[in-house]
Amino acid sequence: MVRTVLVTGSSRGLGAAIARTVAQQGHYVVVNYYKSKDSAEALVSEIGDEQAIAIQADVTNREEVDALVTKATEHFGKIDVVVNNALVNFKFDPNAQKPFTELAWEDYEGQLNGTIKAAFHVIQSVLPQFIERKSGSIINIGTNLFQNPVVPYHEYTTAKAGLIGFTRNIAAELGQHGINANVVSGGLLKTTDASAVTTPEVFDLIAQSTPLKKVTTPQDVANMVAFLASEAANGITGQNITVDGGLTMN
Repeated sequence: MVRTVLVTGSSRGLGAAIARTVAQQGHYVVVNYYKSKDSAEALVSEIGDEQAIAIQADVTNREEVDALVTKATEHFGKIDVVVNNALVNFKFDPNAQKPFTELAWEDYEGQLNGTIKAAFHVIQSVLPQFIERKSGSIINIGTNLFQNPVVPYHEYTTAKAGLIGFTRNIAAELGQHGINANVVSGGLLKTTDASAVTTPEVFDLIAQSTPLKKVTTPQDVANMVAFLASEAANGITGQNITVDGGLTMN
């Protein structure tokens, strides 16, 4: 079955890898972007105008999210899957990361808004059509730092930890409507814009600590997201699936 997949923050990095991968499986793709219009439009051209559309929206703004969902639904007829991937104002820079003693609550609020508030808006906006059709899949992007904070990215990891509880509650409530909700938690990705400032030493440490002796790539995570977006994953919900070469084991 061909599905329409909305991927937030998908003009580049992991989001772009997810968009390409689900498109390769034959699905329609909604490429959401905030500022990177040129990158989003280039990705749509790469995938094909008949299969993808780029739509601008700040996912922390409910009115913009509602407009995004409306436009995407009008274009493709429906939305079947939402992937909450957008990363708001964060870089994986161990040298620049503030120690806990220097953090302000506003630092946490920024990540809570970018992670949970954004997912809240997108899910609530698309939910009426999911419930009406009694089907839909919600895939939220987490992090294995929740289990193994190899670098203490306090505010980012705290927000992603909250995302797991948020997702499991949604899965428990919405399963009766045929709706699945899961988290895909990757390891530190080599390389995205957010991890471009990560030092080689950190990447090497992670690689040597994993059973597979490798660092996670955006494609590794995109493959799992694409699986969860497919009918083959209809029996999976409420899970936090980790893709990190075995660095953490559930």
